[in-house]
Amino acid sequence: MFNKTKSPAPSQPQRADNGSSIPPLPDLPMPGGSTAAPVRAAPQPGPSARGLSTLSSDLQFEGTISGGGDLQIDGAIKGDVRVGRLIVGETGAVEGNVSADYVEVRGRIVGGISGKQVKLIATAYVDGDITAEQMSIDIGAYFQGRVLQGRREAPAPTPAPRPAAPEPAPAPQIIDMKGPA
Repeated sequence: MFNKTKSPAPSQPQRADNGSSIPPLPDLPMPGGSTAAPVRAAPQPGPSARGLSTLSSDLQFEGTISGGGDLQIDGAIKGDVRVGRLIVGETGAVEGNVSADYVEVRGRIVGGISGKQVKLIATAYVDGDITAEQMSIDIGAYFQGRVLQGRREAPAPTPAPRPAAPEPAPAPQIIDMKGPA
C-alpha cells in the first residue's frame, strides 16, 4: 500500500581526533593537540552587553528593585521591579508591578507590567494589566488582564486654551417700586 523510498543516508557529523561527535568548547583546544577555530554565537535580542544581574532560583527577595541595568529573575520577588531590561526566567516569580523598556516573561508575574516591548513566552503566567507599545504572546502563555497599547507614563495632553466666550448678559430683575399701600 505505502512504499517508502530509500533516501541517501544522512551525512555523519565531523568527528574529532578521539572519535567523539561533540565539538570542543570554543576557547579550549581539541583533545589530541589540534586547535579549533573559535565559534562565536549569534547575538541574541536579549540583555545588552553592559552586564546582566541575576537573582538565582534559590533566592527570595522582598522589597523594591530599581535601576537602569538588566535583570534576570529566576528566584522569587515580592515587591515592585523597575529596571532597564527584565527577563523573568521559567523558575522566576514576581508578585508586584514591573516596569522596564524590555520585558520578557517565561515565568510568573502577578501584578501590572509596563514597558515599551513586552513578550510573553509559551511558559509565561501573567495575572495583571499590561501597558506596552509592542506586545507579543506565544501560544501556550497564560494571561489574565487588560492590554493597553500606548506609551507608558506619557504625560496627559493639555488642551489648547480656548478663547473665552462672552458672558451672557444678566437677566433683568423686576423691582416693585410701589411702596406700602
